[in-house]
Amino acid sequence: MTFKFFLESWKYPLILLLGIGVSNLGAWVYLIALNLLVFDITGSPLAVAALYILIPLAALVTNLWSGSLIDRWNKRSLMVGLDIFRAVCLLFLPWLLEVSLWMMYIVVFLINIASSMFSPTSMVYITKLIPFEQRKKFNSLRSLIDSGAFLLGPGLAGILFIIGSPESAIFINAAALFLSGLVTLLMPDLDKHSLSFKKEEKLSLLLVKKDFQVVWNFSRKNGYIMLIYFLFSSVIVMTAAVDSLEAAFAKDVLNLSDSDYGFLVSIAGAGIIVGALLNTLLVKKIATSYLIGPGAVLVSIGYLIYAFSNSFLIAACGFFMLAFFLAFTNTGFLTFYQNNIPVEIMGRIGSLYELIQAALVIVTTIVIGLLAQIFSIAAAVIAGAMVMVIVSVTLCIFSLPSTKSAYYQPDELRQIEVN
Repeated sequence: MTFKFFLESWKYPLILLLGIGVSNLGAWVYLIALNLLVFDITGSPLAVAALYILIPLAALVTNLWSGSLIDRWNKRSLMVGLDIFRAVCLLFLPWLLEVSLWMMYIVVFLINIASSMFSPTSMVYITKLIPFEQRKKFNSLRSLIDSGAFLLGPGLAGILFIIGSPESAIFINAAALFLSGLVTLLMPDLDKHSLSFKKEEKLSLLLVKKDFQVVWNFSRKNGYIMLIYFLFSSVIVMTAAVDSLEAAFAKDVLNLSDSDYGFLVSIAGAGIIVGALLNTLLVKKIATSYLIGPGAVLVSIGYLIYAFSNSFLIAACGFFMLAFFLAFTNTGFLTFYQNNIPVEIMGRIGSLYELIQAALVIVTTIVIGLLAQIFSIAAAVIAGAMVMVIVSVTLCIFSLPSTKSAYYQPDELRQIEVN
């Protein structure tokens, strides 16, 4: 492949990756800065925790109807609009914190609603833009960028706090979102000649009900695709639930100091970046089914090692392992999803199933928190890790049979029924 041909074929994917990178870095800076501002003003850990509750709550409110909009509207225009909307909201946040804490929560909730819509919208756009043969490589590069943001974001936030303030960090994130919107404008308009809402269609309860039936019919006729989707989502739900006790486990079970815990998180960051780099180099040589199934099992084993650890060294090994294999399994799932969900209904599929996932995250996190309260933190983390292993092994069993190989081959275009 010549360099000129590479630039021509990867021009827009690379521009898109730049926009994703800028947005992800800004998101980390915003999250840390907002946490510090709320805690400085209120002095309440509960007030900070409420910020995290707003994320799945926004998904519950939004995702029931947002898919109906996403599949019918111009994706590029919607992505640009959501970036600009979030940027404008961010500009008002520092001022609102001084005026009214409740007004600040409302604006943060609106930002989270826009983010809930942006995720499935960008997924549809990416699937339309990236050809079959480039998707796995693109997803591996995206995992690398996400990992880099995870590693660099907190450090960038710290530097901004030293030379400025949390308020200035939030303004910089607003600028990052504006820049992300401008970058998106450089992308091709893939929906330019397609229809948006038909004249007889308006967003209504009847339309949402009709779209729900479309999702149900697709799920019923394509049971294997949705089984893999559900099992992978269940693994992600369990990681979120177990992660909710991470700090408490490190402090109360492993008896780590704040600096030791910070070092443990840094080891996870190292695992993420090393895994993402290796994933980028090896992704073409590893079958998508092996990225999903065995990848998820190895992530779960990392959590299990961490759950049964009684020292810093064992916990660090578990942290490094689970973080290392996250990039592999995420790349595999994204590729599987893009290759098997029709783009014309992808917004509705993604929104409704992310709604279910958000509800499961809330319920599972509450359950594991109650287990920690009734029994012990160690018992709750072990129980969560064991459930994760069972689900991931089930995912592995269903993803590897040779009879299902067509679902994982980018060059085998299959006719998938939408209705």
